[in-house]
Amino acid sequence: MPTVNLNYGKLKDSYLFAGIAAKVNAYAKAHPDQKILRLGIGDVTQPLVPSVIAALHEAVDDQSKAATFHGYMPEVGDSRLRSAITAYYRRRGVELSDEEVFVSYGASDELGDILNLFDRSLDAVLIEPAYPAYADANVMEGRTIHYIETSEADGFTPAPPRDPFPALIYICSPNNPTGAVFTKERLTQWVEYANSTGSVILFDAAYEAFITDDALPRSIYEIEGAKTCAIEICSLSKTAGFTGTRFGYTVIPQALVRDGAELNAMWVRNRTTRTNGVSYIQQKGALAVFTEQGQREIQELLSVYRQNAKTFMAALDQAGLSYIGGKNSPYIWMRCPDGRTGWETFDLLLEKAQIVGTPGEGFGACGTGFFRFSMFADPADIKEAGKRIQSVFL
Repeated sequence: MPTVNLNYGKLKDSYLFAGIAAKVNAYAKAHPDQKILRLGIGDVTQPLVPSVIAALHEAVDDQSKAATFHGYMPEVGDSRLRSAITAYYRRRGVELSDEEVFVSYGASDELGDILNLFDRSLDAVLIEPAYPAYADANVMEGRTIHYIETSEADGFTPAPPRDPFPALIYICSPNNPTGAVFTKERLTQWVEYANSTGSVILFDAAYEAFITDDALPRSIYEIEGAKTCAIEICSLSKTAGFTGTRFGYTVIPQALVRDGAELNAMWVRNRTTRTNGVSYIQQKGALAVFTEQGQREIQELLSVYRQNAKTFMAALDQAGLSYIGGKNSPYIWMRCPDGRTGWETFDLLLEKAQIVGTPGEGFGACGTGFFRFSMFADPADIKEAGKRIQSVFL
């Protein structure tokens, strides 16, 4: 009888970004005089906003005094912070109770941990191209994965399967890697499918703050019926630059019930068993994001990355290159020119322009022939990358 989880042996040999790093490091070692422009990993470059910095400093000072010191925080999150998050949703027309919000150290953690709520016999449905961690987390669980293929024809936002079956359904909107955003009409189809089959949607809303078109939903709970079939997982990593600070939140409606069990109550039990809560310092920093001043400041922060997308899209347009994303999204999904694969395009851009992006093949077979650019780089690097990519393809 095995003593370890043998599902780890089913994982791909190399994680996508580790493979990219190896190629880039080898090139940098061989060409130490070249400046490499990194538009690959979606890591932010702009510093935390003043309101957050002030709150973090105050929280550290609080921990130095007996009168204001905080030990363990509530495992599900500080009550003031949970209220601030529900108020954030309310301003967008979504009503939640504070008890339906759970704070976390980030969306990546929650997307893996949340699988503990579901029996391993429940299959997973991934819309491909898909962020590789979705598949890896389910492979580790020993779960069967079904892939729904997408393309430019459906805007990389497909309809539900024709043959209904219960499953864990992953939807990321705005999507990583394609930058595509699901419309209300398309999300409604998925919500109706999930409710009719007993499926549960895991809605990754990590990039919701980049949506500026009011006609596009930023939360799945803008769709009627979503509270009985969907869990929403969000993060401040890209919204407020918390990639190195870490903070996220998960919404599990109390109306979400499967097999007679309330998933909200199950998650309370899970968190109070498996965690000691998010640190006081991080929660105080996160609370500042949801203040009126904090919201103004993060809009200024987000405007930097939105302008990056406009600058880079203009350069791609001038080079006659085809792409989606960029609008309402921090990612641009380019069709590789001249019939190249994503990895061939990666090698070409690294060698000829010292630009690093992400080959579409890293996100599944449907990513073949595509290439992802992240708009989280420094604005000067984005501008220079636009010039360099034109020098290659014009």
